[in-house]
Amino acid sequence: MLRHQTSDLRLPTSDLNFKCMQKFMLAVFSAWVFAFSCAEKPAVKGEKLKWMTLQEAKAALQKEKRPLLVDVYTDWCGWCKVMDKKTYSNEKVIAYLQEKFYPVRLNAETREALEWENRVYRFNEGYRANDFAIFLTHGQLSFPTTVIIPVDNTGPQPVPGYLQPAELELIVKYFGEGQYGKTPFEAYQKSFKASW
Repeated sequence: MLRHQTSDLRLPTSDLNFKCMQKFMLAVFSAWVFAFSCAEKPAVKGEKLKWMTLQEAKAALQKEKRPLLVDVYTDWCGWCKVMDKKTYSNEKVIAYLQEKFYPVRLNAETREALEWENRVYRFNEGYRANDFAIFLTHGQLSFPTTVIIPVDNTGPQPVPGYLQPAELELIVKYFGEGQYGKTPFEAYQKSFKASW
C-alpha cells in the first residue's frame, strides 16, 4: 500500500485558532476606537456650565452688562434633558456662554415668586407655570425654550425647541457679538460661518 507522504507544513490547530483570534480582536478594537473617536465630544470631563439663579444674574448685571441666556425647562421634559446632555455640555458652548452671557436656568413650573425689573411673577394655576416663564416665552410655552434677554433689555427673545450646538451657535453669537439691533438677523445668518 502506497502512502502519500506530505511534509507537515501546517500550524497546529491551536496556533491557528490563536492567530485568528488575535486578528479578530485587533479588528474589533480598531472598530471600537474609530467609532468612539468620531462621536460628538462632550465637555472636558468635570467641566460644566455654571448656571446662575435669576437673582445672581441680576447682581452680576450691576457689575458688567451682558445678555442673559435663560434655559426654560421642566422636570418632565425629555428634550430638555437631551439639550442638557448634548448642547449645554459641549465644551465650545460652555466656553462661549461663560464668557459672553449670564446663563440662567428656569424651571417653568416653579412655584417660587420671582422678581425681575421691579415686578414679581408668581405661579399661574391656569397655565400651570410661573408667570415669568409665560412672560419670557410670550405666552407660547414650549420646552425647552432658549430665551435671550439682550443687554439693552428690549425684551425677551425666545427660541423654542431643542437646539444642537451648531444651531445654538448662530443665535448666541448674534447676541454675544453685539449684532442684535444693528444687523437684521437674516443678513447676519447669510454671512455667518459656523465653527462648532
